[in-house]
Amino acid sequence: MSGIDPRLVAQSSGLTIGELFRQAAAAHPDRIALQDRQRALTYAEFATRAGRLACALAGQGVRPGDRVAVLSENRREFVELQMACAMLGAILACQNWRQADPELSHCLRLVTPNLLFVSERYAGTLARLGLDIPAVTFGAGYEKLLDAAPDAPLAGPDDAEAGVVILYTSGTTGMPKGALISHRAVIARASVSRIDGGTIPGRAFIAWAPLFHMVSTDPVFATLMSGGTVIVMDGLVVPELVEWVGQADINHLTLMPGMIDRVIDEMKRSGTKPRSIVSCGCMADLVPRHQIAEITTLLDAPFRNSFGSTETGSPPAGGHSVPVGELPERLSKRQNSLCLIRLVDEDDRDVPDGEPGELLIRGPTLFSGYWGAPEVNARDFRGGWFHMGDVFVRNEDSTLDFVDRRKYLIKSGGENIYPAEIENALRLSPRIHDAVVVRRPDPRWGEVPVAFVVPLDATLTAAEVIAACEGRVARYKLPRDVVFVADADLPRSATGKIKRHELEQRLRTNEQQTAA
Repeated sequence: MSGIDPRLVAQSSGLTIGELFRQAAAAHPDRIALQDRQRALTYAEFATRAGRLACALAGQGVRPGDRVAVLSENRREFVELQMACAMLGAILACQNWRQADPELSHCLRLVTPNLLFVSERYAGTLARLGLDIPAVTFGAGYEKLLDAAPDAPLAGPDDAEAGVVILYTSGTTGMPKGALISHRAVIARASVSRIDGGTIPGRAFIAWAPLFHMVSTDPVFATLMSGGTVIVMDGLVVPELVEWVGQADINHLTLMPGMIDRVIDEMKRSGTKPRSIVSCGCMADLVPRHQIAEITTLLDAPFRNSFGSTETGSPPAGGHSVPVGELPERLSKRQNSLCLIRLVDEDDRDVPDGEPGELLIRGPTLFSGYWGAPEVNARDFRGGWFHMGDVFVRNEDSTLDFVDRRKYLIKSGGENIYPAEIENALRLSPRIHDAVVVRRPDPRWGEVPVAFVVPLDATLTAAEVIAACEGRVARYKLPRDVVFVADADLPRSATGKIKRHELEQRLRTNEQQTAA
């Protein structure tokens, strides 16, 4: 034993977001830190505003560890609030304005915020909820709060394990859960992006995706800790996004499934040439292969073949990118740096290579548990590993193939069918734009797969869709029915993932109407 107080070791070896941001601001005071269509703030200006806001929060009685909520579209003030909470040691609970009122009310009550910031756009929503939470509206009231605050540095947290944000899960099988993410996790996620994603300090990030989601929050913090520019957009406005692509040196360009075709069309229409992009895209499994080849060619940037989550960041399986112009036959993934993983069966026993198993992860990017959910945390962190609920297969070359969510299985005649396996086979067809497979009750087999297909060829038939799977999946996995739909008719979450339960409901409704 060294004889040193372990608390001193923890304090000396830990880093916080606020400390790293202050260091970047001191080194690059004249660089642009935050920008939108109306205004640009230098690091010196942004640091002053975020610091004054932190003091204002403290003046309102917010203490380290307290929760501050925000209900707003993407805007500069949202990012200021993120950094102010990081500097003070408070936890920012980022509300999903897409949620229904009961979900939103649940999320706010869950975290018991001391104070809530709301934009004018969602002030009516907040009023409708009828919650007794002190609120500040972005705009004149917000600026008045900053003007009255002292311009004095705060000590801030010195504990890397302190929470900085709460981001909510999608809640497709129940009410959303609040994932608490620490300074340690945010800094580790930025490190993994540097190691595996090749991100370059000082470059820009375009925050068009909602700031209540990790796909924007993680890189916003990473950018501001490394002297780069955060470009804030009020949602997806494709012409504006493409315009920024032609103007900025970008680290990673977020492209979600379901919107890439629009970016392709705008790039072609406008003739925009990208200035410089390190990488683009995410969740390649959910993107038609021809789109991957076309968008990487237009952007001259590889496509991130990633698999992560709110709880884990970009790990566990985001260490690989699809090269420019490639039409991938397989989307096998590589394990990320700075993490350990296992694949296990239902009894948490390791499975051999080639067999599907739930992915367990351990590493510094991991979140700190779900807020106010001790039973869920005990289950999901059992054995000292976080159980993701996602099923993978490890190949002989150590790459990983995503199979599906463990909770979404089609049980057909005693066999387990993972929809993603069928979807991947269908997306390889040059006549199919996209495909989603859901389960349907069946009196003989229990459940059978049904494919919702977005065709590229108007003459495509159901029989030809099923034939496209022949030889790629076992015969018992072949779709029993095919429903042709337009791409716009596929219900998607904020991250572009398909809401399978809504498609299941559509099947039930169609059957009821047919029976009537």
